Amino acid sequence: MSCQNCREALSARLDGEPLGLPADELDGHLAACSDCAAWVRVAEVVTRRARLAPAPPVPDLTATVLAALPRELPGARAAARSRLAVTGLRLVLLAVGVAQAALAWPVLVSGAGAMSAPVHMAHETGAWNVALAAAFLAVAAAPGLAAGALPFLGSFAALLAAVTVSDLSAGHVHADRAVAHLLLVAGVAAVAVLAWRGRRRREAPAVADRRVTA
Repeated sequence: MSCQNCREALSARLDGEPLGLPADELDGHLAACSDCAAWVRVAEVVTRRARLAPAPPVPDLTATVLAALPRELPGARAAARSRLAVTGLRLVLLAVGVAQAALAWPVLVSGAGAMSAPVHMAHETGAWNVALAAAFLAVAAAPGLAAGALPFLGSFAALLAAVTVSDLSAGHVHADRAVAHLLLVAGVAAVAVLAWRGRRRREAPAVADRRVTA
């Protein structure tokens, strides 16, 4: 084996690369050749110093990077407005739920204010109105429930509006009683808006994914 081939194999060994020849032949030549043995000792020192050399100093670019950032991230203002709107709708539902429960509780407990209806029918009406209040309060606490509550609340509000208009025209109900139903309409409107906003948030990532995969 020539010293040139030996030193190429020794360099490969220092770098963790394939030797290109049998290791026992390399070690045998190294044991017999003092020049190659001296060469590999120097190569080991040079390699170690190169690997342990300190990294060059890097300037601190933190201030430069922060200064280059926009004062406000894209969409931050829209996201803040969206959170504010959701908070407002939740407060509306909280108020509607509490007011609905306050109106329904006397009817549920004692039948008071039930327009001379039989006691059991008054109790049923009170229980129904308390359930509506509970639905509004549940959506206020967890807006994600809006889509599930909307079919029930929306159908009830639509039917109630239709029969209330009919009863008003026929003189079967007083105007003040009909005005009280506006509380329910306001709550259903708030639930509908929350459900619509929740659907838009769910659809946005799906649209983005389709654009990426297209």
